[in-house]
Amino acid sequence: MMRKKKRSSITVDDDSTLDVPKSKKTKSSGRPTKSSVQDSYPDSVFVQFLKESGVTLTAGSTANEIAVDQVIFQKRLQQQLRKHPRFPNIIQEFISALETYIEDPERFRNCLLPCVPSSTSHSGSYQESLVRLLLGIEMLQTQVINTLFEKLPEFMFEGVSEDGLNVPRLIINQLKWLDRIVDAKLWHCRDQCLTDLMQMVSVAPVEIQRDIITSLPEILEDSQHGDIAKELNALLQQNTQLPVPILDALSSLNLSSALLSEVRDVVMGTLSAVQLEDLPVIVKFILHSISASDANEVVCDLRKKLELEQCVLPAVLQASQSRMKSKTNKKFVALVLEVIKSAIRFQKTISEAWLKAIENVDESDDHKVVDLLVLFILHSTNANHSRRGAERVLRVKVRKGLIQENLLQKTFKGHAQVMRGYFPSILALAQGLLRSPDCCVVSFGGHMYKQAFTAFDSYCQQEVVGSLVTHACSGVSGEVDVALELLCELVSQKPAEMSQFTVFVKGILDYMDNLTSQQIRRLFHLLSCLAFGQEQHGGHIQDDMHIVIRKQLSSTVPKYKRIGIIGAVMMVGSMGACRNKPDGSQGGTLPKETHRQVMALLELVRSCSESSPEAAALYYDELANLLQTCKLDPLVQAWIGKSVLEDFQEDFVVDLGPDLSGPFVFPASVMHNLDEDESQGGIAINLLPLMTQDQRVSPLCLSSFFRLLRLCEEVQHQGDLEEIDALLGCPLILTDMEVVEKVESLSKAEREFLCSLLFYTINWFRETVNAFCKQNDPEMKMKVVTRIQNITYLQSLLQTCLAATPGYTPPQANFDGESAEGMIPSSSSALPKKGKKESSGRKRKASASKNSSGDKSQLEGAAEAEDSQQVKTEKEKDAKSGVSLSSYWPFFRELDVEVLSVLQCGLLSRTLLDTELHSKLREEVQLGPAELLFLLEDMWRKLDFSLASAPAKKAPFLKSKTDRAVGFAHLQQKNAKEIATYCIELLPTLCTHLENCHNHFQTLLSEHQGVVDAPGVDVKEQQLMCSAYQLLLQVLHTTFSWAGFSGPEHRALLKSALGVLAGRLKEDETDLTLDQLSRHAFEYLQNFRSTVPSLNTALCLIQLLIVLSQYGGLNHRTYREQITTLTKRFLCQEWVTASGEKERGNKYNDALQTLLSIYLEHTDDVLKAVEEIAGEGVPELLNAAKDANSRSWPTLNRQTFLVYYKSMMAVLERAVRKIPPSKQTDNQEVQSEKLLTWNLAVRDFHILINLVKMFDSRPVLTVCLKYGRLFLESFLKLGMPLLDYSFKKHKEDVQSLLKTFQLSTRQLHHMCGHSKIRQDTGLTNHVPALKKNLEQFVYRVKAMLTLNHCQEAFWLGNLKNRDLKGEEILSQRSQAVDEEEEESSQLQSEEEV
Repeated sequence: MMRKKKRSSITVDDDSTLDVPKSKKTKSSGRPTKSSVQDSYPDSVFVQFLKESGVTLTAGSTANEIAVDQVIFQKRLQQQLRKHPRFPNIIQEFISALETYIEDPERFRNCLLPCVPSSTSHSGSYQESLVRLLLGIEMLQTQVINTLFEKLPEFMFEGVSEDGLNVPRLIINQLKWLDRIVDAKLWHCRDQCLTDLMQMVSVAPVEIQRDIITSLPEILEDSQHGDIAKELNALLQQNTQLPVPILDALSSLNLSSALLSEVRDVVMGTLSAVQLEDLPVIVKFILHSISASDANEVVCDLRKKLELEQCVLPAVLQASQSRMKSKTNKKFVALVLEVIKSAIRFQKTISEAWLKAIENVDESDDHKVVDLLVLFILHSTNANHSRRGAERVLRVKVRKGLIQENLLQKTFKGHAQVMRGYFPSILALAQGLLRSPDCCVVSFGGHMYKQAFTAFDSYCQQEVVGSLVTHACSGVSGEVDVALELLCELVSQKPAEMSQFTVFVKGILDYMDNLTSQQIRRLFHLLSCLAFGQEQHGGHIQDDMHIVIRKQLSSTVPKYKRIGIIGAVMMVGSMGACRNKPDGSQGGTLPKETHRQVMALLELVRSCSESSPEAAALYYDELANLLQTCKLDPLVQAWIGKSVLEDFQEDFVVDLGPDLSGPFVFPASVMHNLDEDESQGGIAINLLPLMTQDQRVSPLCLSSFFRLLRLCEEVQHQGDLEEIDALLGCPLILTDMEVVEKVESLSKAEREFLCSLLFYTINWFRETVNAFCKQNDPEMKMKVVTRIQNITYLQSLLQTCLAATPGYTPPQANFDGESAEGMIPSSSSALPKKGKKESSGRKRKASASKNSSGDKSQLEGAAEAEDSQQVKTEKEKDAKSGVSLSSYWPFFRELDVEVLSVLQCGLLSRTLLDTELHSKLREEVQLGPAELLFLLEDMWRKLDFSLASAPAKKAPFLKSKTDRAVGFAHLQQKNAKEIATYCIELLPTLCTHLENCHNHFQTLLSEHQGVVDAPGVDVKEQQLMCSAYQLLLQVLHTTFSWAGFSGPEHRALLKSALGVLAGRLKEDETDLTLDQLSRHAFEYLQNFRSTVPSLNTALCLIQLLIVLSQYGGLNHRTYREQITTLTKRFLCQEWVTASGEKERGNKYNDALQTLLSIYLEHTDDVLKAVEEIAGEGVPELLNAAKDANSRSWPTLNRQTFLVYYKSMMAVLERAVRKIPPSKQTDNQEVQSEKLLTWNLAVRDFHILINLVKMFDSRPVLTVCLKYGRLFLESFLKLGMPLLDYSFKKHKEDVQSLLKTFQLSTRQLHHMCGHSKIRQDTGLTNHVPALKKNLEQFVYRVKAMLTLNHCQEAFWLGNLKNRDLKGEEILSQRSQAVDEEEEESSQLQSEEEV
């Protein structure tokens, strides 16, 4: 209930005779009529005074008239009241008459509406209402306000009248912005006014409540803002229908920070329950009420409670709901984002708080649509810091897999209209992400492009296509690949939309010079789909395509002819693709005209490529790829298959006969026949005659032509190769390979001919293995394995021939790259130069060492002698074994991924029958170590190309001669997921081979009592098994290191891969979590530690375990400890080769350095580990014999000391850099702990610096000078502030630390002098920066002592320049020039500071 209000606060005398009761009675008895009021009060005080002052009251709906200016009216009325004989009682009389007058609703409304100037008035056009004028008179103000409050309930529920006037709103408007408030008693009135208003709010309708609340700041005084805020705050918690007016009112109040924070907390609590239309106002209030100190907390809370996903209905519900409601919802979401954008743009603290709030989310499920929208908003602002911050946060989040593609899709799907306004930012972010070297980030950038193309209008689609074309023309290989792939996806998914932008895509043709063969394939596939696709939207560029293709094909430049062949074949794929059979077609699915064009194009390509064997081979390869990836029209397919089979038989296959004589370079011989029982009447591949005689057919095309033939047969017979299976076992016409034994006596031409013959033969066998590896017949499998044995045997012969044929260029085998001249292996052609360069370098080193022979330690001399002996031994080995074929792999035909299935073959056997069909003998074939190694090498190379993430996609400044993609044309047709899936299918087989290797070495160790190099051990087999062991671990490491496993979309694939390894250990357990699977897989691989045959293999095992530990979830500490223990075990193990020699060489040193770095990085106490090696292992080495190792660290010897020293110095410098910086506010316990850490670090540093006295070779000095400077910098930056704060409480510890460090700095000073006197630029480059830091250290110590009032304990002395032995360096110049000032005995004991 509303409380009855007092009519006036003015005191009235008791003897006054005012007719107040009468008027009261009249009011209570009912509302009188208009005529009765006029009759009762024909000349009331109210009417009379107003008339004399200049206002004429009118009847009906006519506005009251004012004849004078408003100020004059108020002044006259005030004077009349004041000069009246009954003053001040006349005031109450006047108010009573006013109340009586306004009891008529029409008159009351007239009093609330503006007056109009009378005809005789010269006042302005706009006049205030009568009530407003009376409120401006100080003596009437209070009573008029009370009267208005009494009248307000009467009209509260009437609503808007017929003429559109809202009386309650008019009453409230009278109270706003009053000009003069003079009466002191009015302060009490204002408090009462607030109470009355709030009571009215509690009973009034919602509309009146809103009007009252929004008017409060304009009605009440500033001093009352706190009280208003408290009242509104309480109301906000009770009534959720009024958040908007309440917040509007609160926004206009001047509040204290504490009260504002309290109100904001209440508002934040109601955020999840408010109506969507109220959300923009609420968010605006929250963001505008933020201060710099609480911005992070408030924005983080707002982000958590802002659920924009719930504001947009799912597509299924949108169909059933009204379209208008959906549009309204999106409009309010847009307003919310506009509020956020406004706050971000004008308040830097808010933009930083949003960035930090998004950055702090560490779970992908916790990220929301609003996160992406805010990042787009931040990027769209003009502030550079916001733009860069948004780019950085988005890139990091995507790289970690926290912001994923499903969230992006949800954002575009639900808020496309809102995001359209941020399209420039979306495009810029997508461009930046696509240029990233990280494949996950690039993929996300591609999805941004696709979503933008799908969701936005044609203008945005044009911009997307233009941006992708720019990427495709950039010349950066990775960027071009992704852009072309995205364009191909858009063409396949949105052909009609993409056809509008064909002219943009066609512009890429001008930049084909910078494209690789695979990129050219994609480009022509893209353009062909646009020009000849079934949608037929791109007819206008068909002629352009034909012109470009004909021009390229007719070119005499091999590069452009290659482009023409690739482009023509891709056009055939689009034009001749199998379609739905139209009316009028004969047998095929193509229209007659299209079929004629396809045949004409194939004939054109064939005729243009006949003149060059390389071009013809490329044509066959491209056509084969097309058959493998595209389903052609049956008539086109049949024509290709028929012509290929006939031509192959005519060109390359001959019938076996007794006469093989001819003008050949070497005597002809039938070799490698797997069908001995069919020697009579069989066939053979006519290789040697083709190479010798000048025929129209080149042996260069043999492998390519056979691949095309095989794929034609596969397509026509659904994978059955029975028609051509004789080619697998048929022999080749070669020469007797005994000639390889006397290769040195042959002429250069004969040697090169023999090498080419071997290359052609190996490539033929590789293609036959490609063709028949998928056949299930056991006999065919045996022949495939035998062919792999033939390949490994021929490769060993080829190595011998290549070693005797320097400068030889093999025949080309992969024709989609540059010519063979650009791929000549440097290992053969540059062999003599390399030897000469090494010898000259060694001479320079020897001459340099002569200068310092006087002060070289005996240990280093012995080490260098050992090195020279080692180099000689390695050179002798290389000469015996021949050259490595790894540099020649671009000249071998690519093996298909399916060939790796041969790894699954166990022991294969067949029974040979005699003429009477009786069993004659049983033939068995099995993969040997050489064949296993051959397949594993190819598998690792494929995985390294497909799955290993490249460190950077940008092209190097100087391009290498060989393209990394050469030899992977077939592999590039599969994506990384397909390769990973296939590899995981082979994991059980790989584990079996790994276990076989383990069992082999375990048996070997048990038979020979743990001696690896015991007599009777087959050294060659040992080396092959060791290499296979290492390659198996490398294959597993590359597989599990695939970046795709970090994404949630490949989580099931990762679990299946880990499940294979875990299943070898725990066969019965199923439905394990990812953590459990990784733990079991880790344990399984740990079991191989006892049989690891070499240090490189040990390193592969450790790296594989580290990768698996990353999938281990919460068990990181356990994994870390196990890796540390295992790494230390390998470091403390002596590694011996199968021949009995200690492992050594550059590869061994590199592996040792990596293994040592892993150990030092994973150990819990780095400083203790460094001290253990430097304080125990090195002294053992110094006391041991010349060739001996350290007893506790067997891998530490004189040859590997530099590896150990560099690793220890590097990890020590990194460790001190990670020590937290000291603060004056740190407690004593923290300071003591940091001081102890620095004491240990300085002690380790001192030990390492002193080792230079015994090992003073140039590389050791270089390491010492480099990392000594870095350690000194870290000490000055992080250690000295700690000493400043700790000196008073830990004086002895600080003194001890500085004295130890002083000895190290003095030794560094001696090294600087030594470097100068030797005039070695490699060393002197480090001297200036180091000397600067040494000087800074002196003065920094002085500053520390001064800070602690101990400056008298510091003094400077002249430190003489000395060499490493401590002998003084004499100079012709004045000694003072070269002398360095440094502290000497700078600290003295002080009793009091």
